Amino acid sequence: MRPVLYRLAEGDDRARLDALLASGAVRETHDLIEEQLAELVRCLNPGAIPAGRQWDAAVDALCEGADRREYGTWVWYPWSGRLVHVLPEPEFRRVRTDRNRDKITSAEQRGLLERRIGVIGLSVGNSAALTCAMEGVGGSFRLADFDTLGLSNLNRLRAGVHDLGLPKTVLCARQMYELDPYLDIELWSEGITEESIEDFFGGPGRPLDLLIEECDTPWVKVAAREHARARRVPVLMDANDRGLLDVERFDQEPDRPLFHGRGGDLTAREVRALDPAGTMAYLLQVCDESRLSPAMTDALGRIGRTLSSWPQLASGVMLGGALVTDTARRVLLGRPVASGRYYVDLEELVGTAPALAGTGASA
Repeated sequence: MRPVLYRLAEGDDRARLDALLASGAVRETHDLIEEQLAELVRCLNPGAIPAGRQWDAAVDALCEGADRREYGTWVWYPWSGRLVHVLPEPEFRRVRTDRNRDKITSAEQRGLLERRIGVIGLSVGNSAALTCAMEGVGGSFRLADFDTLGLSNLNRLRAGVHDLGLPKTVLCARQMYELDPYLDIELWSEGITEESIEDFFGGPGRPLDLLIEECDTPWVKVAAREHARARRVPVLMDANDRGLLDVERFDQEPDRPLFHGRGGDLTAREVRALDPAGTMAYLLQVCDESRLSPAMTDALGRIGRTLSSWPQLASGVMLGGALVTDTARRVLLGRPVASGRYYVDLEELVGTAPALAGTGASA
């Protein structure tokens, strides 16, 4: 489900909006276009004084004589009943990402918004997709997950009890659209299948620029990398344990072995045929069992007995979203990011080193 955009200066959008208002479906109307215009003036003229005739003239000039009601876009969010008045797309993006400058330059931001990112798996992947959208890393997204939101997901997903039962794809898309209604988001709510994976990566006109892989299904993890390697698409994965970020630069190394060679020569079809014990052994080989955290190592023998599934924490998921987004931005901007496994283990980095003498730090 997408938001509906009404541009009152175009076609029959005024009549369509009037019909919506008359329908009684609108629960809340948010019209802060004057404040957004003021922010736009400040972005374009950082030294301007926000008062007086010159300021008013600058705001009027942005509207080019249009009535304030007709300026910009009215966005209807059917799932919440909210109608929101926002700036036109270029101006909206300019203001929304203004505080990114110049950690991300204006030219870089425009380039990033032209890129398409695929996300498979929307528990850990939810944080990555949302952080990418928040930072303006990608303007088009493909989201794939077959699962719905359960109560046990609320220990790590930003959602509420009113969202229970929603497809995870729908939940994530709604959250992203509420950040930026101009995003282009495609949903794959059946997840990735042998029949759909080709379309997920896209044809010549709509290929993926980067894949974020965060699913739990072993054969899909392998199949996604097989397709990414064939199409020279870089793959990022946050393992949600010890801050492990996996980077596979198939765009630069089209012959690179999957999982840095740790998966052996098994194909996705062969992985799919493994029995449960063989599947677990394969996953442990891919993840490098010797480098798992003590808590995860302890959990392995208890899943299905005293634990229902893999342990995951919100802090780890949020860290993963940051790691993936920062790395995705640098990859898409052509900055040097080598393939490999990188650990941002907070338990090792924070609180275990001796305090510096004279700083007053204490345990």
